[in-house]
This record gives sequence, structure tokens and C-alpha cells, in this order.
Amino acid sequence: MALASVAALYTPQVLMLATSLVSYPLDEALPLQGHARSASCGSSLRVALALDASGAIDRIGVAAQACAIGQAATAIMLGAAKGLALEDFRRAETALQNWLSGEGDLPDWPGLHVLEPARAFAGRHGAILLGWQAVINAFSSADAA
Repeated sequence: MALASVAALYTPQVLMLATSLVSYPLDEALPLQGHARSASCGSSLRVALALDASGAIDRIGVAAQACAIGQAATAIMLGAAKGLALEDFRRAETALQNWLSGEGDLPDWPGLHVLEPARAFAGRHGAILLGWQAVINAFSSADAA
């Protein structure tokens, strides 16, 4: 990866978002747990969440072992997660996959524009999707219970 490419990818905004994950610590006492791992880079993410009476996210926390892009994407996901339900995350994940593969527009999720340079790096796509996939898996753990 050329130095100019790295600078375009790891912008100050991306790095700031990555460090913001400390505001969302994983609380193992939360009832729903989910995990996701990127096959392309090995990044992984655990989430724990609690739902409100309507089935939307009330509380959420994460533990990430991911690159700065995966952490920044997770922070973007977390910024809008409260009050959203499973179907919101399924739609967003599908839209993200389409956008990353060049088959769709940037999804309508607040802050995703920060990740636009990462679209050119296929090796980072799995890390970008981690947050949405882990949340979907956490919701699925409610179905299994």
C-alpha cells in the first residue's frame, strides 16, 4: 500500500472515530450478544445490547479487535444504533454490501461518507461490515433464547 493511499485511508476523522469506541464499553451483563469476524482481514467485533419494549436497541456496547477502518465503521454504526430495530440493520448491511461491491450508492446512514476512501480497498470491506453483522447476530441470539 503506497504512503499516499494510507494517508487517504487513515484520515484524522477515521482515527478519531476509531478512538471513540471507548465510549461504548462491552457490558457482558446485557442480554443479547453477537460476534462478527472478517474473513478477509481477521478483524473481529463483539457486541452486547439490550432492547426497549418495542424491540429497538436501548443500550449497546462493543469490544473490537479490528483495524482503524473497522473501528471507525463500528463507531459510525454505534452513533445511530439506539432506537433502531433488526430490520434497520439488515437493510443497512445489504446497502453497505451493495455499495462496497460497486452496485449501489452510499447508504443513508449518518457519517458513512467518512469511509468513502476505504471502498477502494477490498481488504477492508469485511471490517467495515463488522458492526452491522455483529448487531444482526445479537438480535438473532434473542430468537435462539
